[in-house]
Amino acid sequence: MKTDVRPIKLVRGVLLGLLVCTSLTFAQNRNPTSKLYVADLEGQSEIDTGERIEEIRAKSVHNAQGTVIETKVDSNNSMVFSNGTGIFLDPETRVEVRRFVQEPFTPNRTDLETEPSISQTYGFVPRGRVGICAPRMVAGSSMVYATPHASVSIRGKRVVVEANDFETKISSVEGEVTVTGEGTGSSGRVISDGQQAVITRLPGQAPVIDIRPIPEEEVPIVEDKVTMACNARRTVYFEVAEQKSELNDTTETTLPEDAPKEEEEEDEGDTEESDPETESNPDIGGESDETGGEAPSFGEIFLEEPTGEEGAQEIVPVELTPVDTVDREQVNTISPSAVTTGG
Repeated sequence: MKTDVRPIKLVRGVLLGLLVCTSLTFAQNRNPTSKLYVADLEGQSEIDTGERIEEIRAKSVHNAQGTVIETKVDSNNSMVFSNGTGIFLDPETRVEVRRFVQEPFTPNRTDLETEPSISQTYGFVPRGRVGICAPRMVAGSSMVYATPHASVSIRGKRVVVEANDFETKISSVEGEVTVTGEGTGSSGRVISDGQQAVITRLPGQAPVIDIRPIPEEEVPIVEDKVTMACNARRTVYFEVAEQKSELNDTTETTLPEDAPKEEEEEDEGDTEESDPETESNPDIGGESDETGGEAPSFGEIFLEEPTGEEGAQEIVPVELTPVDTVDREQVNTISPSAVTTGG
């Protein structure tokens, strides 16, 4: 009696297709993870990486997307995203980096005034004040900061976003900004150099946007915030370096004295034994199909995983000295081993 192998082949094809898709997903994830560099800080600030909450340290580096930064009373800090955007956080400010993705870029760049590659930024400021100093954004990039009352699409160079329980203020020191009231569905209103949008929202009503010149008494304040952000972005730039393979990590791990060493050795021995079912069953992989070609096994497909493969890259910050010039002989590359990554 001949066994119908078509259902088995169908199942095998579906499984192999899923594994190939997973492998392609890993390949897409080989792009360097976007970073956030702490250029300077005063007082105490915290960062929530999604895995832990820790105190921010100067010159530390974190994975940007999904992090939450919060400054305490009488504290502030300056940070730089790996697309070259500098931000300055006033005391008692909270910024949630809900999205920050960036395409790969060429290392050893010379134009530090233009962002290195297409990026997408979406930040949420529930309270506090943030000064933003953006590079020249390339075509296809977007930068949006939202508050409880409004969202702001930033195309300009220097902007301040301020939010409290009752209103949001958007001040454009330089460049164009589109302000949209939260939940209005409108196309938004544009402000430019020297203008300020004040967005208020009463309970049960749509937000109201009032556009005016930045009040004279507020000009020194907002200019100071964006100046601090711009100073921060001049202290660092980012390059792409080859990522150190975890497979080549020879760091010795010390086991506890009471660790069950003999059991582990037995388990290792078990993994070396071949599975007789795999050897005899052509539907699990490793045998040739009817066309005469060699069917790929599950293990062969997963050889393309990004862990430890040659060419994997990571974004590395390079601290500039002095601040005003970029001299390759006067830069200090921050070792990836000293980087604090979150998320």
